[in-house]
Amino acid sequence: MRLLPSVHRMKALTLGLTLVRHGETTYNKEGLLQGQAIDAPLSETGLQQADAAGLYLKNVVFSNVFVSDMLRARQTAEKIMQHNSSCLGLQMVCDPLLKEKSFGVAEGGRVQDLRAMAEAAGQSFPGFTPPGGETQEQVKERVKTFWEKMLQQIGAEHWRDGRQEDVTSVTLPRDPSPVEGGADDGVRGTPVHALVVTHGAYMCVAARYIVEELRCRLPPGVDEVRMFSLSPNAGLCRFTLDIIKQGNRFVLSGIRCVFVHRAQHVQ
Repeated sequence: MRLLPSVHRMKALTLGLTLVRHGETTYNKEGLLQGQAIDAPLSETGLQQADAAGLYLKNVVFSNVFVSDMLRARQTAEKIMQHNSSCLGLQMVCDPLLKEKSFGVAEGGRVQDLRAMAEAAGQSFPGFTPPGGETQEQVKERVKTFWEKMLQQIGAEHWRDGRQEDVTSVTLPRDPSPVEGGADDGVRGTPVHALVVTHGAYMCVAARYIVEELRCRLPPGVDEVRMFSLSPNAGLCRFTLDIIKQGNRFVLSGIRCVFVHRAQHVQ
């Protein structure tokens, strides 16, 4: 997906997007890979983390909720929604496109063993694909497919309802919020705001796609190493998007990152 260059001014729908990694599972605690084959529930600590995320976000307004169909993500989303009055009438949309990356034969094994497999194959760890697993490119295709699906659904539902501003199709980034700040940073007064609950490795791929292909500028004090790193359990990343209508389709015209891997609520 590419941003559309244009000198014309047009109406744009402002969309907030908050990505949340699921809470801790016993596999996370023990340094074991879950991927897709292991559908583990949240641990007691993970339930507390999800609850803390819900309390932190309780006054943030959401208009849509998209969740991986895996148990650990659904449990996290349920906790968040229980604390948030804006979610009372919302449907949790469970989407397999948001599943964790498949690690193939390495699932159930130790993360350090996967690192050793990558080293033995002469490859870097993040980019290594164990037998039967997904490549980074395959995960990115799922990210892109979900992104397009989300834009069309939200555009169709909220084009007349959300805040629409007269902007150029290449929107200049607003000044980003600090790393530590309010729960509604970047989305204050924005009625169209999607909550997306997914997984660590998936979020790493999504962050790289957003920066490298959608040309999202990094917030001050955040470099690519941090941006593309693994989010902590129940960690939050937030973006704001400008969406314009082209014919019968909705397309992205601008995007900025508000914050990445915020975890003050679980510390």
